[in-house]
Amino acid sequence: MHTNRPTPDMPPAAAAPSDAAAAARAFTELQLAPEVIANLARLGYHTMTPIQAAALPLALGGHDLIAQAKTGSGKTATFGLPLLGKLNPRSLRMQAMVLCPTRELADQVAKELRRLARAEENIKILTLCGGTPIRPQLDSLAHGAHIVVGTPGRLLDHLDRGSLKLEALNTLVLDEADRMLDMGFFDDIVAVAQACPPHRQTLLFSATYPEGIASLAARFLRQPREVKLEEQHGADKIRQRFYEVAHPQRLEAVVRLLRHYRPVSTLAFCNTRQQCRDLVEVLHAHGIHALALHGELEQRERDQVLVQFANRSCSVLVATDVAARGLDIAGLEAVINVDVTPDPEVHVHRIGRTGRADEAGWALSLASSADRRRVDAIAQAQRFEPEWHTLDALPGDNEEALLPPMATLQILGGRKDKIRPGDVLGALTGEAGLSREQVGKIHVTDSYTYVAVTRTIVNEALHRLANGRIKGKRLKVRPLE
Repeated sequence: MHTNRPTPDMPPAAAAPSDAAAAARAFTELQLAPEVIANLARLGYHTMTPIQAAALPLALGGHDLIAQAKTGSGKTATFGLPLLGKLNPRSLRMQAMVLCPTRELADQVAKELRRLARAEENIKILTLCGGTPIRPQLDSLAHGAHIVVGTPGRLLDHLDRGSLKLEALNTLVLDEADRMLDMGFFDDIVAVAQACPPHRQTLLFSATYPEGIASLAARFLRQPREVKLEEQHGADKIRQRFYEVAHPQRLEAVVRLLRHYRPVSTLAFCNTRQQCRDLVEVLHAHGIHALALHGELEQRERDQVLVQFANRSCSVLVATDVAARGLDIAGLEAVINVDVTPDPEVHVHRIGRTGRADEAGWALSLASSADRRRVDAIAQAQRFEPEWHTLDALPGDNEEALLPPMATLQILGGRKDKIRPGDVLGALTGEAGLSREQVGKIHVTDSYTYVAVTRTIVNEALHRLANGRIKGKRLKVRPLE
């Protein structure tokens, strides 16, 4: 695919026209195997998203690619279908590698690749991320894998140990490259890319286009095609409002907004870890279930926070930009900017977490009079007129408790105990006598299993699980709050 291609120091090709992805196009238009098309149909993939329509023909054609795409835009299929199409399933040599900024995103990407790979039997996909023991990863690599998805630091660790063999690699993907750069992974990315065979396809995806992206592209991509879509977020689905409030009052102002809009799930952005902690304390004082996500959490704590928020047993997740990178939470009804960011692109990335698919969402920003210049810069970059409101104009405070609809139970047993989601669902709907509608998401890790149940029956579910058996064993269960 790469014969007679220019050297890596050539600049990217001109951007693809933004109207290339304007019209909805069917996956059947692509040069894909019939079994792949059939699998896509089973997964509900019929028409391509804008990034897929613009980038997939180029990627399937073997071109290196720079694509501007945010989480939730369908980018995993955009790089997943081309890399899967080149795999030799009969060889367990590693043929494709995807670099992600966070363990959460790596897990999401691996899960989606497994779904896309159902057209071919026995495709082995491994996730290699920090924050988890390395020994099981070494054992898995020793048995071979077709695709590896991981974070730069852990991948580099495996390269240094000699446990990661790249001789057969034909596709390298850099997913959310801008976030990896923000997190200080530039040198690690360079080291991993340099260890890859020069004759490969490289696909780079980034929501924004900072200077470091151009540097990576110049070093590691060969005559890349560039796809940059004008519309990053549906303005008709994200309703933005700005509230002017004095800086010392902004934490209490978040309470006021939550009580008025009453979203089920809210992501609140703060600029510092300390403000995250302060806001969570204020929300708890008002009876609002909130959790903080910041860099000081251990991986196990971070996992528990994300599970509770994703399964709707936590009303508000308070996070810094760095901690929230790589998150893709479905059904997020509101984003609150407790602090206005000085970077318009970061603002776009923040508010784009809501208003996904066909759902609408609120983007509510608190700003002092001194923040007006920042808001003007954001409005100019996004080409909209900011809609200003005052907190005093909101109807009287609704004192009714803002409770999440679900609660999370932690079972002290996981994959190591051969537990599957169906085992937990069966225990709850069988012996425990609950209905399927009362059971939410079930998330199984190596050592723990997390299950969401309707908040009104949490005590009953806890009692039934604690006194019942899963896989023939009686396991300890506790509520996460």
